[in-house]
Amino acid sequence: MVCLGVVIVSFISWRCKGINGQFPGPTIRAEVGDTLHIAVTNKLFTEGISIHWHGIRQFGTPWADGTASISQCAIIPGETFHYRFKLDKAGTFLYHGHNGMQRTGGLYGSLIVDLPKGQKEPFHYDDEINILLSDWWHKSVQDLEAGLSLDAESFRWVYEPQSLLINGRGQFGCSLGANFINHSLPVCHFKGDEECAPYIVRVLPNKTYRMRIASVASLVSLNFAISNHKMVVVEADGNYVQPFTVDKIDIYSGESYSVLITTNQNPNQNYWISSSHQDNNVSTTQALTLLNYKRISPSILPSFPPPPTFPWYDFEGRKAFTKKILALKGTPQPPKYSQRRIVFLNTQDLINGYIKFVLNGISLSLPPTPYLGSIKFKLKNAFDWRAPPENYPQDYDIDNEETTKNLNSTLGNMVYMFPLNQVVDVVLQNALGIGPNSSAFHPWHLHGHDFWVVGFGEGKFKDGDEKSFNLKNPPLKNTIVVFPYGWTAIRFRADNPGVWAFHCHMEPHLHMGMGVVFAEGVQYVKGIPDQALACGLTGEMFVNKNTHS
Repeated sequence: MVCLGVVIVSFISWRCKGINGQFPGPTIRAEVGDTLHIAVTNKLFTEGISIHWHGIRQFGTPWADGTASISQCAIIPGETFHYRFKLDKAGTFLYHGHNGMQRTGGLYGSLIVDLPKGQKEPFHYDDEINILLSDWWHKSVQDLEAGLSLDAESFRWVYEPQSLLINGRGQFGCSLGANFINHSLPVCHFKGDEECAPYIVRVLPNKTYRMRIASVASLVSLNFAISNHKMVVVEADGNYVQPFTVDKIDIYSGESYSVLITTNQNPNQNYWISSSHQDNNVSTTQALTLLNYKRISPSILPSFPPPPTFPWYDFEGRKAFTKKILALKGTPQPPKYSQRRIVFLNTQDLINGYIKFVLNGISLSLPPTPYLGSIKFKLKNAFDWRAPPENYPQDYDIDNEETTKNLNSTLGNMVYMFPLNQVVDVVLQNALGIGPNSSAFHPWHLHGHDFWVVGFGEGKFKDGDEKSFNLKNPPLKNTIVVFPYGWTAIRFRADNPGVWAFHCHMEPHLHMGMGVVFAEGVQYVKGIPDQALACGLTGEMFVNKNTHS
């Protein structure tokens, strides 16, 4: 419903029947300039929730970012929290849970923001298709979280998901492409009305479709392809890019793309749509559905194999795709110089006998009082106010797991504080973790900002590597991959007063500490709703204030 520029959506979250009885949650669609008013009611019995509006920058409303312990208190069972925020840019976005690992359990949906009426995209299309990719486990979120929280001897990794999903649909124990794939699974047979029946993408011949593709996967990196159809990439994370044509796209958790497809193939044939994993030691069967030209029954499977699943170690192919993403002419360019550089060494370590991910020797452990209130009201006992490390020992060997012992890693909840409008470079340095082949692909997401992706490199970042930065046409994104044994550099301007998470978008990795917290201009934040801070020390502060008023 749109009323006086306000879109009102009511959420009831989430178990078995999903959000408002839907899984994935309902797609929210609005226009630039609209103010969203979303009432989220928590109907879980035993846990709090929060909803993050992934890719929405939340200018002036940092408490609506939806990060428990950072921007707000978790919404307790039976409580309703009202998210109100203005949409300032068009694009393909997501929403998902941001308390514990609730995204893994299906707390997510699509958020699409259109240009205002009368404005046109820099590309033509006749219609559009929305695709949401995810992964699915047969264990509960609580069981997965518990395994990650045990000491090293009892530690249980989440391992591989049982299914990959396309718009919430996936198969287990059978495969649509079983006749063409070398495994023992039988062919799936569907009447079409089953809950696990594939989501058929129906199109008309000789049309151009904008396909919006987003990954809300909890763990796996994905490769997306459509048989016999080229894809022209035109948008990445809500920002226009120089169009380029590919047969497949690599998409990491938290990323979104728009691609143009032209339905110029034989309309009397169905075509595979494939989402396959690209991860080491994962055997999950690729997700398959059909592109159906409407002239033919969607029950007729293609007579040729699905697009191939590419090996996880195809590093060069994955790097080549990522490096094709460049900003469209007219996109704001980055400042020529940064005023501050932070280098994060991303690895693993044992802390008090527990396996943790660490950044410069610190594993993020969120405090009970949201940072936004703690910093706004200068609550000195709410978290560790000391300045966190902005680099790591330069003699650290990123290829040797023994060197992690020199980090003296600890749990921490310190915050990186930026003066408002400071230009910051962040270099994410990947290194070996615990065990062989443990330097993985990590998709990093920054809340509250878009950033320029200015560089990638092999091995260890060193002084002088900044000379290779792309300052001419770097893409603006909110999520970017860091490759194994390499580094990725981003540049952003700290121009959004608030407190913002910056973290790996793989749920188990964040749960195990792979994240940091940025704060900028918090003194300028006004109008924080009391409900957002009604827990921890800020909650006590409000109670004491009311008691003595």
